[in-house]
Amino acid sequence: MPRFASVFVCASTLLAVLATSINTSSVQAAEAVAPQEKIALFNGQDLTHWYTWLKDTKYEDPRKVFTVHDGMIHISGDGLGCITTKEAYRDYHLIVEFKFGERTWAPRENKTKDSGVLIHSFGEDGAHSGIWARSIEAQVIEGGCGDFIVVAGTTPDPNQKLSITAEVRQDRDKENVWHKGGEKKVFARGRVNWFGRDEDWKDVKGFRGKNDVESPSGEWTRMDVICDGDKVTNIVNGVVVNQAFDVTPSAGKIQIQTELAECYFRRVELWPIGKAPAFEKK
Repeated sequence: MPRFASVFVCASTLLAVLATSINTSSVQAAEAVAPQEKIALFNGQDLTHWYTWLKDTKYEDPRKVFTVHDGMIHISGDGLGCITTKEAYRDYHLIVEFKFGERTWAPRENKTKDSGVLIHSFGEDGAHSGIWARSIEAQVIEGGCGDFIVVAGTTPDPNQKLSITAEVRQDRDKENVWHKGGEKKVFARGRVNWFGRDEDWKDVKGFRGKNDVESPSGEWTRMDVICDGDKVTNIVNGVVVNQAFDVTPSAGKIQIQTELAECYFRRVELWPIGKAPAFEKK
């Protein structure tokens, strides 16, 4: 093949990859639903808006990890996986209310109770270690509610960028902590701690930091995740705990994790930006 032809083919291939990346992102946002009124993703009776994914049994749930009773989603914790919305969403104010149960499972039976809400999820189910789709996690864990985690795939998707930018400082242990006005850093994987996460946090069951704003284990916590264009704000019990911007992608499905700890969700709602009810301390 003549040299100029080879260069032309390589350039064409590069342009095609770039076009695919841009198209994938734009199509995803274009197809996503922006709520015009409240959308109750959980109706108190069943999982109509969701499907199940578990690492070991894929789309089947033979152990009943996810059930509905007494107006709550009950996540037994017996396994790794999630429920995932059937639709993709953008530009919304998400409200969830959750509490941890008592049971934990090996190998985390003595570790912090852990779950999470994953937003802007896309691509293959189980792309991250066979467990979750690529996404941005609003962390639900004892002592770390409101952390951001970039859930990159085990094998990154070259056709879709996944990243967030946050203003951060480094704590005593060189971990990145959200700090408004701090250094702007891009994260294609890894975690941004919420602003008050205890530097002495330990991965032990029942951990509670001195500045934690989530409710004690067994009590209901409200977490708001506001996705406004490419900006995401995490709010826990009415306190803004973390923010990210230049979030890519800016739309996608929503996942709720099972991560070896019993957990309950009684409220999962999407509201138009600026229309959600305010948090009321009880």
